[in-house]
Amino acid sequence: MTSSQQQQQKKKKKKDKVFPQAALFKYGKEDYPKDALPCVDIGANLMDKAFENDVDEVMERASAAGLKAVVVTGTSVKASKAAIAFAEEKAKQQDKLGMFATVGVHPHDAKTCNDETRDVLRALASHPKCVAIGECGLDFDRNFSPQDVQREVFEMQIKLAKELGKPLFMHCRDAADDLCEIVKRNQPLGVEGVVHCFTGSMEEMRRFVDLGFHIGITGWICDDREGRSEELSAVVASVPEGKLMIETDAPYLTPRSIRPNKVRPWRNEPCLLPHVMSKVSEARGETMETLSEH
Repeated sequence: MTSSQQQQQKKKKKKDKVFPQAALFKYGKEDYPKDALPCVDIGANLMDKAFENDVDEVMERASAAGLKAVVVTGTSVKASKAAIAFAEEKAKQQDKLGMFATVGVHPHDAKTCNDETRDVLRALASHPKCVAIGECGLDFDRNFSPQDVQREVFEMQIKLAKELGKPLFMHCRDAADDLCEIVKRNQPLGVEGVVHCFTGSMEEMRRFVDLGFHIGITGWICDDREGRSEELSAVVASVPEGKLMIETDAPYLTPRSIRPNKVRPWRNEPCLLPHVMSKVSEARGETMETLSEH
């Protein structure tokens, strides 16, 4: 079998996969709300190849699960263009689910930036469907781009956010010191921000909150392997009210609280956000209704 044939076979297998309805959050069970609660997925990578065959069905399930809106993440110039076009197109096709996008360059892709990148991002971010600059930030864990390049590209996007009055959608891995230092030297920001997919320590959370940022929580809190859920739950319990956001980061981080394992979907998607909301509310000792009002 040729490599091309193998790729086609993989695509067919993905296309043939059926979403397990048993994976949806069970409202009305025990102390859970009777009906679906309105919520927003602040970060979903719907431009990922994992959604190329059935993104319309994904959106329908998100709406049925009670979501009010989904923000599609831009991670490069190319992905940002696609995210804006997608949000605009889908908003015209339906009005049940609000569709928005972020515009930015992920630290992994910082090395792809050139002298034209800032102007291209500025033009894209001026679109009414753009609600934030990002995904931007620093990743000193994988270092797919040189650290000095990451710093430069992150600071460029901070300045762009200030110029346009757009919030920041940030990524931070093993780089809290540098991220905070760059932010501080650009204060006052004059814009909101969220450190998305937060998996850090109590100290890091407090530093980010002190800078005025929100904390974005994903299905990581649903993962009980190696104490991940326990550690993050302790941090989440201390996030000040009004500084907490939830997201799927789909197709990644499928909630492992979905049981039994055989009904856990092969990828994450926005309709599974209530599982994250449930674990976050449990960690904070709040009802899901209270959490949805944050």
